[in-house]
Amino acid sequence: MAKAPLVLAGIELVIEAFTLLDEGVTVEIWHRDGDELQAGDRVASVRGYARALLTGERVVTNLLQRLCGIATLTKRFVEAIRGTNAKILDTRKTTPGLRVLEKYAVTVGGGTNHRFGLDDAILIKDNHIRLAGGISAAITAARQHESRSHRFEVEVTTLEELQEALQYELDAILLDNMHPDMVRQAVAYVRAHRRGDKILVEASGGITLANVRAFADAGVDWISIGALTHAAPAVDMSFKIYPA
Repeated sequence: MAKAPLVLAGIELVIEAFTLLDEGVTVEIWHRDGDELQAGDRVASVRGYARALLTGERVVTNLLQRLCGIATLTKRFVEAIRGTNAKILDTRKTTPGLRVLEKYAVTVGGGTNHRFGLDDAILIKDNHIRLAGGISAAITAARQHESRSHRFEVEVTTLEELQEALQYELDAILLDNMHPDMVRQAVAYVRAHRRGDKILVEASGGITLANVRAFADAGVDWISIGALTHAAPAVDMSFKIYPA
């Protein structure tokens, strides 16, 4: 049962968890992932042996609270930029062992998954740039091992770094920790510099519900927010058992 407003995510885990504990368990689903619930709404009813219900109740409730919290927060960010062309993306800042589930919860809330792992795209970030000795050196080194099936993206923190990065063929630019006015300048520069050659522009760093709209209005394609998974508060849910 929901004890607070939430976006439901992970209801199939209820079935899976209790089935592992009791093959004869029956689950009646009252709501599906993506549904918006209010306090007091019943999510599902489970019928089975008391041992299985007591064994699984905390695991099931913890997972649901966690995933619903992520979906609920993601939905708030998505609603905040509604009407713009930007998309809300997650990051790899996930709980060890739960990345697939947490990223799934982001999609339930209306967000989009970024990389699942390092092998999903080539993203040159600040640590790579420092270790390589600069943006040009980092890009040149990465090009020696890249596969063109991977997206190639470079993170920049200043307009000067942006100008240097755009000397190379890129699929995306990540504007890190820039304020919205600077982001707007950077987007305009990218669009003018590459003319019809579309480069995805991503903004990240310091983005909150209070300012996310300003970043979206600045013209970026993506807004990646680590807080979707590393700082989403778990929502309150309860699991009540009644004897048959």
